[in-house]
Amino acid sequence: MNLENIKTLGDLKKLGYQSKSIKDELRENLISKIMNKETIFKGVHGYENTVIPELERAILSKHNINLLGLRGQAKTRLARLMVDLLDEYIPVVEGSEINDDPFCPISRFAKELIKEKGDETPIFWLHRNERFAEKLATPDVTVADIIGDIDPIKAANLKLSYADDRVIHFGMIPRANRCIFVINELPDLQARIQVALFNILQEGDIQIRGFKLRLPLDMQFVFTANPEDYTNRGSIVTPLKDRIGSQILTHYPQDIETAKIITQQEAQKVSAQKENIKVPELAKDLLEQVVFEARESEFIDAKSGVSARLSISAYENLLSTAERRALISGDSYTTVRLGDFDGIIPAITGKVELVYEGEQEGAHVVAENLIHKAIKSLFPTYFPEIKKLEKQHEDTPYDEIISWFFNADEDFELLDDFTEIQYQNELDRITALDDFLIKHQPNMIVEDRYFVKEFVLWGLVEFKKLSKYRFAEGTQFKDPYSNFMNGL
Repeated sequence: MNLENIKTLGDLKKLGYQSKSIKDELRENLISKIMNKETIFKGVHGYENTVIPELERAILSKHNINLLGLRGQAKTRLARLMVDLLDEYIPVVEGSEINDDPFCPISRFAKELIKEKGDETPIFWLHRNERFAEKLATPDVTVADIIGDIDPIKAANLKLSYADDRVIHFGMIPRANRCIFVINELPDLQARIQVALFNILQEGDIQIRGFKLRLPLDMQFVFTANPEDYTNRGSIVTPLKDRIGSQILTHYPQDIETAKIITQQEAQKVSAQKENIKVPELAKDLLEQVVFEARESEFIDAKSGVSARLSISAYENLLSTAERRALISGDSYTTVRLGDFDGIIPAITGKVELVYEGEQEGAHVVAENLIHKAIKSLFPTYFPEIKKLEKQHEDTPYDEIISWFFNADEDFELLDDFTEIQYQNELDRITALDDFLIKHQPNMIVEDRYFVKEFVLWGLVEFKKLSKYRFAEGTQFKDPYSNFMNGL
């Protein structure tokens, strides 16, 4: 069908076009995609068995929707992806401010134009990508912004009195007629503005300066809200909640694998970083574990949440830390090192809200502790458990590694400016590490082995089997009793 040839209301009638509401569009296209086994919300991971089924049920029920969840849980992305469930094009009366349907006009302009021109009424085709409107609720939003107001300039130009509805300047919501309209952070919207939404959701009426216009707007509303907002900044007034058909709870990724997929999908990697920096799978796991630790931390405000943007920003910083180190050392190719994780600290400190105890500790210290906890949490999933209490003279898998440090003639240091060769040579000094990895990680990817070697050392530090000292140029690892022995 060539839409360019369908330019008038008469052409539409000959075509046999049938109008339908936006909620019917969403419903029918969703049914079609489900029956064809198509992926409906592409690029959203971890919601396949939780949020997405609830969202689909809400669309099938033709409900207005409230997505309730902490920051960084893809609420707005879900709303934007609903655009893909709309028809590709819909006809609109040309010149209409509020996307009038040629078969069911609601504005005075469109009604009078159709009455005057009949089948010759011009139309244009509106693409579904233009049928999405979004407004962030902020305290300065007014009724005029979202509903409309009287325009004195229009009244003067048209020589009409203020009592004539043609002098009204429509706000964002009427102009989004036949569109998906998203209001983000709904509780931040003042109560009196929320009240102005009552009739729009229920009856399609809007009131402007004493005018009561009967405008049965055809809209799909999607609201987003953060549970924290209900107590800290504002609330959704009860009658408005009553008019929202479905409230859907969102959540953070529930496992590391899902979190990794999201981070890799969203992180902005320049081509040079993709080609010249190797990121071991263990490094990716560790980075996601840092975020999981943050969500459980006693120093971070759980009500505020820890956004998925933290892991995305942290991953970008991790790559940039490795890239900068390679540029300084002159390497054209490098692998991420555990020491590079210091570079993700600015991404953590800028994206978490600390409670009082966290403020006392300091954001930098809290971020460092999250990295240490992540190492301690992941270590037993890769290597034998290190028990707090061990029987005297009982052999452990780590004895040879610890003995190497006890008997080492010189300090073991991993300097920040080591070239790739220097870094590998320094780790190769600990020959016990090679035997340990062959025994406990025989299927490890060869390119990852030096990161895993360093991970073993950091893990032994966390379990008090080695000691680690950070200085300006790098990191030094020692036997934990070396200082005591030196003192003797």
